Amino acid sequence: MTGRYCQRKRTKRRKSNGFRRKALPQRQKQLLSWSTPQSAYSGYNGIIADGAIRSGKTFAMSFSFVQWAMTCYSGQQFAMCGKTIASFRRNVLGTLKQQLAARGYNVKEHRAENCMTVSKGGKSNEFYFFGGKDESSQDLIQGITLAGAFFDEVALMPQSFVNQATARCSVTGSKFWFNCNPGSPQHWFYLEWVRKCRSRKMMYLHFTMDDNLSLAEDIKERYRRQYSGVFYQRYILGLWTVAEGLVYDMFDRQKHSIDKLPELSPKSAYVACDFGTQNATVFLLLQKQADVDRWIVTREYYYSGREQKRQKTVGEYVTDLKAWLDGLKPERVIVDPSALPLITELRKNGFTQTPANNDVLSGILDVQTMLQTGRLKIYKDGKHTLEEFGVYAWDPDKDDTVLKVNDHCMDAIRYFVRTKRLVKLRD
Repeated sequence: MTGRYCQRKRTKRRKSNGFRRKALPQRQKQLLSWSTPQSAYSGYNGIIADGAIRSGKTFAMSFSFVQWAMTCYSGQQFAMCGKTIASFRRNVLGTLKQQLAARGYNVKEHRAENCMTVSKGGKSNEFYFFGGKDESSQDLIQGITLAGAFFDEVALMPQSFVNQATARCSVTGSKFWFNCNPGSPQHWFYLEWVRKCRSRKMMYLHFTMDDNLSLAEDIKERYRRQYSGVFYQRYILGLWTVAEGLVYDMFDRQKHSIDKLPELSPKSAYVACDFGTQNATVFLLLQKQADVDRWIVTREYYYSGREQKRQKTVGEYVTDLKAWLDGLKPERVIVDPSALPLITELRKNGFTQTPANNDVLSGILDVQTMLQTGRLKIYKDGKHTLEEFGVYAWDPDKDDTVLKVNDHCMDAIRYFVRTKRLVKLRD
């Protein structure tokens, strides 16, 4: 079947559809109608929706994509992409399946094949799920012929994957659907798609939290308080903006450091480690406050072989760790996964270790959230940790990159917060 938009009959049943009954904000209305014959954009190649978090764009985009596909085609294949298939299932698929079923679509998921069959009114199409997490992901989508592709959080995907996926859309009338939160103005997607949306014949929509009618004002305000600096501009204002200045510009020594330790939970203790040979090696002990959802850096170990003019062996660091803990047994030691000799030595000495999640930007954002919400404190003895919070800065010459100086304690804290997943996932 060609890509000509096929209008369905208007029936009383359709008018009673729950999706239609709600008063939709302008952006959602545009998403649902842009590809119809009545729209000035019906001949466009696709749509780009960017902007603030929690703005409702993810569901609106995914639902309207399937609705368009089911209206225009039968017997075709479509791609629905996330950074990973797991994140796609978590952020998109669950709600999408429920809403499709509520609107009369028959949805049958084939988990082994990472796809779903959607049927209604004698039409049936296959929707395949793909993860675009790195450069190798492009290999997964080669060979398939598509009538359209949907990309959730496209700014987190490599350009090679997106190029490969769009190249597979060779069916007449095929379209692209891009959804994302903004990043750097030097990001490849901003340069190649957002700025070139007119020449590429792409409709462009910018979302704010006000476009999500289900989001209460107090929740919006909570999100506004949660972010600062570059992430406030990107996730709240929805701007493609450069990262500059201090990374943790919300850090206040009087607010975030404590002179006296409160009662601590006896079972919640972790060690976060940033290991260096020439650079400093850091151990931070993080313990949970007994009566509040708050983590405290209670102890700091900091040794710089360069400053001390003597390098320590891995065995010496583990010996130091035991003495430093003074009988306290942490649940886990969270370590940079590249520090293989240290990981091996920790295992030999009976420590349970976990490779750290080293996603830098996501980790920084999570630490910012912990600081903004008062869930992270530093005990006064954490000299280097407190100092680094005050000087840890973005590299002015490199896009979305931190200066690799005064960062060892910052790396250790980031490993802990990100690996423990103390901050809930965002849309």
